Amino acid sequence: MDTRVNYLLLATAFLGTFFSGMGSRIFIISMPTLASSLGTDLIGISWALLAYQLSNIGFSLIFGRLSDIWGRENVFATGFAVFSLGSLFCGLSQTVSQLIFARFFQGIGSAMIQSSSRALAAEAVPQNLSGRAQGYMTTAHHTGFLLGPTVGGLMIDYLNWRWTFFFLVPIGIFGALLTLKNPQRDRTRLHGLSIDYAGAALLFATTTTLVLLLDRRMLALMSAEIKGAFAVIFTGSLLSLLIHESKAKSPVLNLALFKIRGFAFSALSLLIVAICYALTAFLLPFYLQDVLRLSPSFIGFLFMAPPILTILLAPVSGHMADRLGASLPQTLGVAFMFLSLTVGVFFTPFSHWLLPTLMIALSAVTNGLFNPAASAGMLNALPRAHRGFASATNHVTFGLGNVLGVALGGLLMTAAYEHHTAIAGVSPTPENPGAFVAALNTTFLVTAGLSLLALLSSATSGSRASAAN
Repeated sequence: MDTRVNYLLLATAFLGTFFSGMGSRIFIISMPTLASSLGTDLIGISWALLAYQLSNIGFSLIFGRLSDIWGRENVFATGFAVFSLGSLFCGLSQTVSQLIFARFFQGIGSAMIQSSSRALAAEAVPQNLSGRAQGYMTTAHHTGFLLGPTVGGLMIDYLNWRWTFFFLVPIGIFGALLTLKNPQRDRTRLHGLSIDYAGAALLFATTTTLVLLLDRRMLALMSAEIKGAFAVIFTGSLLSLLIHESKAKSPVLNLALFKIRGFAFSALSLLIVAICYALTAFLLPFYLQDVLRLSPSFIGFLFMAPPILTILLAPVSGHMADRLGASLPQTLGVAFMFLSLTVGVFFTPFSHWLLPTLMIALSAVTNGLFNPAASAGMLNALPRAHRGFASATNHVTFGLGNVLGVALGGLLMTAAYEHHTAIAGVSPTPENPGAFVAALNTTFLVTAGLSLLALLSSATSGSRASAAN
């Protein structure tokens, strides 16, 4: 046993990311039952999903910086407690409005957990084991991601949808106590640093309005005037944030950190990979079900492969990052994403199901190889005092990439479908399979080109080891 490893802290970090992954998937599997029970529709229940997304992304960078000042384990333990309380409120909800509020509160807890978890895993081990720690963090998250639907389904079938939330409460309480009772807990704080409240408010306004402008469900509900108003708020918040943070003594968004090549290039690669991954996950089911006529159950079986492959490959990626530097497994991961998207260029209306299965498998290899290495690269590139910010940036970048991927997929598909049908203003539909698949080919070709930028940034990130601890 390596005495340099804080095993209890490492286990707590694993529990946090497992907890977050399971919690998000349990909710998704229970959405139809929730909508029926609370007397709402798909749009109503989607607001609960959006509320969680807004608070989770909007607060993560703020809590990442606060964890650097107040102590990461303090914020982490509080996150467990807040998530548990939010889960309890969700389970007790009697109306969809109550559920939306509870999910927003739950998302704040998730932001606290996920903004600190990877930083804590990095601090639980010596520098030469940081890649492996991040690999097992990815494994823990995707294990929760894989088990979430199964646990949620069992709760709904044999108990009640409310137990999909009640089930999370004791786990969160256990996580908070485990964190606070760790005898090796680091109780140091950064003294003399004030909290940048104005910067935090501007950052929250910027990130939440960006998510609202990119979310396809919200765009469908917004009038042109509301979209314009949000665009103005986003632009004003972003400009004010950049000006304010450039002058703040203790900025919540330290722009100088993005001048560090390993951190900035790994973050850029992560954003692009997240976009490509989300775009593929968004569009591929339409092709599988509406064009190839595969059954939903068979499609569900195919989509079990990504988390399984990720769980198996993530530790390998972490080991490679420790031995050879984070840049190599990052680059290999992006190369597999490029191959995956290239497969989509060759889809036809009559392709065998093995061809899209190959695409799914290649993108899963990307997830397993790339994510742990990118996380290690971002964390190791920054001084220890900013690792909370690095961990939060990792989480927010991935979240924004998911939102951007869906938005970009819809935009590219619409433009390509209009081109191939020569009909202006028409929406992509599998009822015209030839044009739909042609638009899909074009979309994957453009996205494959985008992935080459991630390939370049990963190859030149040079994130072998941190110069500052």
